[in-house]
Amino acid sequence: MVVRRSMAGLASVTVLGLALAGCSGGSGGGDSATRSSGGGQSSTASSAGASGDAASGSAPAAPAGLAKFYDQQLKWTDCGEAKCADLTVPVDYAKPGGPTIKLAIDKVPATGHKKGSLVVNPGGPGGSGVDYAAAAASGYVVSKDVRSSYDVVGFDPRGVQRSAPITCYGDAQMDKYLAADPTPDDATEQQEAAAESRAFGKACVDKTGDLIKHVSTVEVAKDMDVLRAALGDGKLNYLGKSYGTFIGSTYADLFPKRVGRFVLDGVVPPDITGTQMGLGQAKGFEQATRSYVRDCVAQNNCPLGDNLDAGMTRIRKFLKQVDAKPLKVTGQGDVTRLTEGWATMGIAEAMYDKGSWPTLTDAFQAAFNGSGDKLMAMADQYAERDSDGSYSGNIMQVLNAVNCLDRGGSSNLATYRKDAKTFAKVAPTWGPMLAWGGLACGEWPVKATGKPERVTAKGSGPILVVGTTRDPATPYEWAQRLAKELDNGHLLTYDGDGHTAYKLGSSCVDGVVDDYLIDGKVPAKGKTC
Repeated sequence: MVVRRSMAGLASVTVLGLALAGCSGGSGGGDSATRSSGGGQSSTASSAGASGDAASGSAPAAPAGLAKFYDQQLKWTDCGEAKCADLTVPVDYAKPGGPTIKLAIDKVPATGHKKGSLVVNPGGPGGSGVDYAAAAASGYVVSKDVRSSYDVVGFDPRGVQRSAPITCYGDAQMDKYLAADPTPDDATEQQEAAAESRAFGKACVDKTGDLIKHVSTVEVAKDMDVLRAALGDGKLNYLGKSYGTFIGSTYADLFPKRVGRFVLDGVVPPDITGTQMGLGQAKGFEQATRSYVRDCVAQNNCPLGDNLDAGMTRIRKFLKQVDAKPLKVTGQGDVTRLTEGWATMGIAEAMYDKGSWPTLTDAFQAAFNGSGDKLMAMADQYAERDSDGSYSGNIMQVLNAVNCLDRGGSSNLATYRKDAKTFAKVAPTWGPMLAWGGLACGEWPVKATGKPERVTAKGSGPILVVGTTRDPATPYEWAQRLAKELDNGHLLTYDGDGHTAYKLGSSCVDGVVDDYLIDGKVPAKGKTC
């Protein structure tokens, strides 16, 4: 799985059948922020540290060779309720005199006395920060008080949507790719899965060119520091959700003295392996699904049965049935059948927001009666796909490009057969699919530039880490892990369901985060909402 977007204040989603991003140890270079090569982390930014107010500060000097990027002046134009501009960055930070790309950015201006800018990222890899920030104008993403204090700024990371977008397949090809079997049952199906991964990777390389080697999380973090400078802020204030926490922790480790107010909600830990991430997510999704089924069977007429174990068994039986005989769907462009791949995405869509559980129950009822339409509609939401077969974003295309640079995978099919059995012991519903997800990076044609690495952000200001106890995509233990590893991490626990916590219904969580963003107040140790 790969952590996805969190649009308009809704929960982030995780893309199925793919391995979650690990930490990038470095791709490109050219500035004075460095990482150690060992399991520990030694971080230094340029000698000119930020000073002044924690939310803004005076601007530090540009890293060597990058002055023309750090000194650029943004040209803002009106775009709806926001202001939009382009930010120029080098394709390769090791070669700042080489090719450049433009990143799309936007801001929703502060409504009151401005403390500075708050850069927001919804996750992914591949989520649009431009769309996410724009939603702040409608009351989503951040509270009214935070909106009063900050310009809310978003950017589409390199390779995403409006920023030199990676496009490997056309819409019809993407439909076939996403419909593929996420749990290959025998040697023939496993070889087919490997071939599909290879074909997709080749198409990405053929159509993207040199940029495909330079979309790592480290490079996105360096882009954020250029953005900070262009905004005129000495320190970066940041709200990252889901995969956005990985970007944020990477930035904090590269530039600890430039960390302002940092909120990392729904943590992706940079130091665990792809296998550990897959297993963690398998457990998380299993737990979330059990919570859903427990709720369903407590209602009248739950189509899954009358007890928890029966309900979980029914879901697994259903997925096997659609693997063998896909359900008919109508009004979905080239997609005429609900395969196991699509069905799994539809179920996953509901695991991130308890409010979607009734919709999933209706979809199961329709599916058990022979129609895959409702579950396919949920899969559409998951994949940013419209019912006419077009895709509104390119998140499904970007995922592998980023994740497989951040850490590689094995091409040995025996590895995944073994992992599928191991994962299934603790997560019989989700384990096999999560285990086989790693194959995408095992067959990726571009060599990984990163590896799992511990981050500490030594010397940074306080960083607020938010974890949800029954988060399916980023298990609570991951938030605990990062909060302990950070030199100045502070954990806020939300005892609840769904993925991420801020601005998702808990006034307690919202209040703690707002107090931190506005006044710099960190929660007491052990704070739980």
